[in-house]
Amino acid sequence: METTLRGVGVSHGVAIGEVRHMGTAVLEPPAKQIPADEAEREQGRARQAVEAVAADLIARGNLAGGEAQAVLEAQAMIAQDPELIADVDRRIVVGSTAERGIYDAFSHYRELLAGAGEYMAGRVADLDDVRNRIVARLLGVPMPGVPDSDEPYVLIARDLAPADTALLDPALVLGFVTEEGGPTSHSAILARALGVPAVVALPGAGELAEGTVVAVDGSTGEIFVDPSEEKKAELTKAAEARKAALSASSGPGATSDGHKVPLLANVGGPADVPAAVEAGAEGVGLFRTEFLFLDDSKHAPSEEKQIEAYRKVLEAFPEGRVVVRVLDAGADKPLEFLTPADEPNPALGVRGLRTLLDHPEVLRTQLTALAKAAEGLPVYLEVMAPMVADRTDAKAFADACREAGLRAKFGAMVEIPSAALRARSILQEVEFLSLGTNDLAQYTFAADRQVGAVSRLQDPWQPALLDLVALSAEAAKAEGKSCGVCGEAASDPLLACVLTGLGVTSLSMGAASIPYVRATLAKYTLAQCERAAAAARAADTAHDARMAAQAVLSGE
Repeated sequence: METTLRGVGVSHGVAIGEVRHMGTAVLEPPAKQIPADEAEREQGRARQAVEAVAADLIARGNLAGGEAQAVLEAQAMIAQDPELIADVDRRIVVGSTAERGIYDAFSHYRELLAGAGEYMAGRVADLDDVRNRIVARLLGVPMPGVPDSDEPYVLIARDLAPADTALLDPALVLGFVTEEGGPTSHSAILARALGVPAVVALPGAGELAEGTVVAVDGSTGEIFVDPSEEKKAELTKAAEARKAALSASSGPGATSDGHKVPLLANVGGPADVPAAVEAGAEGVGLFRTEFLFLDDSKHAPSEEKQIEAYRKVLEAFPEGRVVVRVLDAGADKPLEFLTPADEPNPALGVRGLRTLLDHPEVLRTQLTALAKAAEGLPVYLEVMAPMVADRTDAKAFADACREAGLRAKFGAMVEIPSAALRARSILQEVEFLSLGTNDLAQYTFAADRQVGAVSRLQDPWQPALLDLVALSAEAAKAEGKSCGVCGEAASDPLLACVLTGLGVTSLSMGAASIPYVRATLAKYTLAQCERAAAAARAADTAHDARMAAQAVLSGE
């Protein structure tokens, strides 16, 4: 009998197929004692396994490229963390085997993270994945992960580690459903990049029996268990209609009455550029530069290396707009040479621009590299700072840009509520704003983007978040400047219409979402978008806001 479950849709499309579950977690190794004269050998085994797993993660990242590469390189850094390795060595000296030493050391660190507040607790899944890979290697057992199958299937998991998500084969994995995670988790972002329908934060997903047929709607978040033939036909027809609309839509982003809304791409490096160009991106709205710095957590990349990477992206968009975010380090992206090791709550500590202002030589080198990379190119370069809190921050960044001789527009990301509330003040120092809705939601609602239990507060349809977007857009309009959105909110076609109605001047998203947003935006006038935005802001919940906007746009 057909039943319907509802999670959070995070990647568009419909998938119909049989359920397959992720492999089970690595078993806990036995706690047996080893003689003292075997300690050195066990330490060697542990180090070899750690290095092998780190190398595997980096290799997976190189294969996947772009956003996935940065995430997997960060996981490799976890595996090689000197404090963790030292703890493993100590445990082996007092009698643990290599695998038990790894298991216990990671478990101890896991407890510290789990008790350090929701932001750090959200990294536990990544830590568990690294531990499991190392222990599996030491035990000589297969690594738990994506199941082997010759037939396409719908993947069900408690959560998906980035190493698994990055290399999913869309020809076999029709879609995936997770019990945990949120709309802006690493897995959700990578799913959108792959173009795989996905639903997260679905309690009880693991109880779906192996082989059960399900239909996954990645747009609505609905899961239909044992769908009828009529339901399958209905979903397939809707998917085909969306695909036809995408094929018919091309050119610059605009409403049906010609109001232009440039559609830009979020990229993590040169590897993401081909997909952005193919999707018809009008430029780059968020160039995350962290990928360059994750190669070596102990040293910043050279100016020459940075110039080479930046120029590859800038060359891909002649006459286009490329917005570069300078290094956003700290919190979930720690770097040894920059990030304080003893912060009680890194998410509320020294991260983003605060880190760069504490290390002006790193900021100066990056800004100089960007200036040189853009020399002689007909590109419209814009550079923005992450985690700007007030006018003082904005001025410090603009001054640094000028001192580096950067010929570009300087901007500020709005990720902290104070920046939205005082946007007009900040715009006295910079030329544009860019809303990072992922972090803005996180800080507005005190809800970690990686924690499924608070995913409703990470929903970009939350009216309070829409209010902050409206404040920022209104301030930019009053100052005659631009205000874009580069957070994942822009990838939702319906929400893109609402954002346009709120006064946002450009939308940036993963390349796979651009055709969906372009086709949807072209169906409505600016006035319709404005009415939908007003209806959404008048609601009290995210669900009601979406329903209200949908009712306006559908003419109900």
